[in-house]
Amino acid sequence: MAGITQDQVVTALKGVDSGTGGLDIVARGWVKDIILKDGHVTFALEVPAQMGPKLEPVRAAAEKTVHALPGVLSVTAVLTAQAEKEKPAPKGGRERIELPGVKYIVAVASGKGGVGKSTTAANLAVAFARQGLKVAMFDADIFGPSMPRMLGLAGQKPGSDGKRVFPLENHGVKVMSIGFMIAEDNPIVWRGPMVMGALEQMLRDVEWGELDIMVVDMPPGTGDTQLTMSQRVPLAGAVIVSTPQDIALLDARKGLNMFRKVEVPILGIIENMSYYVCPKCGNRDDIFDHGGAHRTADELHADFLGEIPLDLKIRVLSDSGTPIVAAEPDSPHAKAYLNIAQKIWDRLNVGQKKAPTISMNVQKT
Repeated sequence: MAGITQDQVVTALKGVDSGTGGLDIVARGWVKDIILKDGHVTFALEVPAQMGPKLEPVRAAAEKTVHALPGVLSVTAVLTAQAEKEKPAPKGGRERIELPGVKYIVAVASGKGGVGKSTTAANLAVAFARQGLKVAMFDADIFGPSMPRMLGLAGQKPGSDGKRVFPLENHGVKVMSIGFMIAEDNPIVWRGPMVMGALEQMLRDVEWGELDIMVVDMPPGTGDTQLTMSQRVPLAGAVIVSTPQDIALLDARKGLNMFRKVEVPILGIIENMSYYVCPKCGNRDDIFDHGGAHRTADELHADFLGEIPLDLKIRVLSDSGTPIVAAEPDSPHAKAYLNIAQKIWDRLNVGQKKAPTISMNVQKT
């Protein structure tokens, strides 16, 4: 069977009513950036900004229509809004994305990839949940979403009532990721506006409910996604993950300084893959050096939150969908994550404690 073509997709989308006076979405000029890859289809619906919140049913109808075409394996349609003439923007750029039911939003970030940021984020989210908090994980890494696999939800899709999307949940953590919408091996080849449109849609259109904390797994680096998320999402703070090597710490400094420039509080630095302990002889080796993140934290006047060892079990359990904090909560490695989570929670709640009650005993005369 011949592969699906762009013309077939466009022809199908001409049958989707825009809901704005009889014209279809193609006639309206809303269909943008159609990408085809081995039966997987992605495209954007770029609509007027003021109409965006009302057009989720149109987006869903477009996705369903294309999915019905022969040869189509998966479809991802992203609703984006193009402002006609933007009003003077608030500090930091465009309108902020407010999530009123969420008490704290914390970004887990790294200056470079490969330092274990996502593994750390997943274990911290589970650690918060084990401490009795209402927790969500938002996977902001559009190009490399890993939370579906790490949190044991790979291959599942969130439900929807046509207006709101309901996040999946496992290990006590609500989860939303672009990885739920596409095949795991399907690359995402999107431009910046489509990425931000997808992130905004996942944040705004999800029924998060009341949350104590939302952990955001940020993409590595200091690019447009990180900057925009920092400016538009009300982050309570950022946690920087690094390994001990100088090159990783150099990039970690960049990430930390980016958050400071956009006035996001730094909650602290975590040193991942800090050391290795041989499971047979108990000998400890500092494979990637040791203590570099702690020294960097001191130099940059940031808190050092703790160190996580390099251990095969942490990686294997994460890949299997059961982070070590969930699988072996009493293990030393799990306790390290739990201690770090407690430190983060304490820092978020500094100044939030109730004033002490003063008892005044007045003697009668």
